[in-house]
Amino acid sequence: MIIESIAPTRVDLAGGTIDIWPLYLFHQGATTVNFAISLYARCRIEERVDERVILESLDRNVQFETHLSEIENLVHDRRLELISKLVHFFKPERGFRLIASAESPAGAGLGGSSALAIAVIGALNRFVGNRFDEHKFITIAANLETTVIRVPAGFQDYLAAFHGGANCFHFRAEGIKREKLDVDADELERRIRICYTGEPRLSGTNNWEIMKKHIDGDTVLFELFEGIRDSSRRMRAALAANDWREVGETMRAAHPGRKRLAPNVTTPHMDKLIEKALSNGAEAAKVCGAGGGGCIAFLCAEGQAERVEEALIAEEGVEMLDWKFAPEGLQVRELQS
Repeated sequence: MIIESIAPTRVDLAGGTIDIWPLYLFHQGATTVNFAISLYARCRIEERVDERVILESLDRNVQFETHLSEIENLVHDRRLELISKLVHFFKPERGFRLIASAESPAGAGLGGSSALAIAVIGALNRFVGNRFDEHKFITIAANLETTVIRVPAGFQDYLAAFHGGANCFHFRAEGIKREKLDVDADELERRIRICYTGEPRLSGTNNWEIMKKHIDGDTVLFELFEGIRDSSRRMRAALAANDWREVGETMRAAHPGRKRLAPNVTTPHMDKLIEKALSNGAEAAKVCGAGGGGCIAFLCAEGQAERVEEALIAEEGVEMLDWKFAPEGLQVRELQS
């Protein structure tokens, strides 16, 4: 038996950080808007006839093996910590080789590790006979990745990887509700360019500092989160109306508030790239994820996307990512070996 799974990464357009429990509970109407892109996390599980367990990450160039009888020890293994904890959680009862890979750059701010968690969960769950209903995948992924990054995890990355498409996620006391947004995918692909700055980031650091200040009752931070909530609702309305002028205005208005959330949301290099893009045909910029490095998404004026790309690629270390809108989320298929 061979099982293959893929899950997309995402670009968050509005509402980032408010998706972390329990922050959204303090802001009635909290929402997050994002769309999935075709930079996939992939997992392949090959059943073995013996009881060996081989875990491998292609992009990290790490491989090691253990034995079914030693699976309990994987909960403490740091070599491929997220994958090890997931294997420990599912506890397969026959030997296998698991190969994982990610197409997004490391530390890109596109939810790559969360997409990987969803892809691995989908494959492992199929391998153990669909032990869990799919609606449990989000909770499993968030809980286990939290034990890896050792700070609370937001939910939007797992949700985007699971569902795909363009989304507005509504965070309520009774749970999270997904609203699928009917966006013009061609327009997204024409107008938005994603730039990897060459500076990887660690999202947990920024988010943890922000969360602690919020819980401690920082009134300025509370007002900033009210603004994040409002800009996300405004973004949802703009996308639903296919109003790209309003999309750009919402992005521009949200950027200063995002920078005020925590030190180093943008680095000097990122500020330089944003300024250059805005001078060469970009209408607005959105730092992806928690910032501090990683990717920036730019909304380009009509017909100006190539000019923006040319201006950015001239900067040292910058990579323009090649992507398409990903309408589907997690996909798992079973092959005969």
